[in-house]
Amino acid sequence: MGREKNNTKKKIVTAAWRLFYKNGYDHTTVDAIIRESGTSKGTFYHYFNGKDGLLTSLSYLFDDKYEELLSQMEPEMNSFDKLLYLNRELFHMIETSVSRELLATLYSSQLITKGEKHLLDQNRIYYRMLNDIVAEGQQRGQIHADMAAHEIARTYALCERALLYDWCIHDGDYSLREYGEKMMKIFLGSFKKQERKD
Repeated sequence: MGREKNNTKKKIVTAAWRLFYKNGYDHTTVDAIIRESGTSKGTFYHYFNGKDGLLTSLSYLFDDKYEELLSQMEPEMNSFDKLLYLNRELFHMIETSVSRELLATLYSSQLITKGEKHLLDQNRIYYRMLNDIVAEGQQRGQIHADMAAHEIARTYALCERALLYDWCIHDGDYSLREYGEKMMKIFLGSFKKQERKD
């Protein structure tokens, strides 16, 4: 039952953000979201109190993308490379399907909200996945163990937020994916354990 509920909510969130990107937030109605998601008005209002409630749902969309990417990765892939791959593919998704204006609105709302700061929620799939990949990399000797896995995961998240913020304030005048790939290698380079050449 829980999985079915999550799938329904996911359908609404995915449909909403697809329409926000295509038509703009102001030109997207709740009725259009209901039609696009194949749900009902009652179902929509069970999960969201209105269209504004969907603005904070972007983290669900990101988490969904991360789960999809995780299932596509080779288990034996170097753990450090997994982190770079996740960033590159998520940034590509954001660049091609998430409205920059709404992304900026989401970030600014997280700065002033007194309520839930869902982007920082350590129980999100995003943080759990990052922790798992870093811990795996430390066990394999691919990522330094000088810091705890959760601290490295936090650094990764901080770097991603910084890059997204910068992209927003520059009005998206450069490729988020390309610049992100270059900068994440630099930001996270100190965590990568160099292979010894005997």
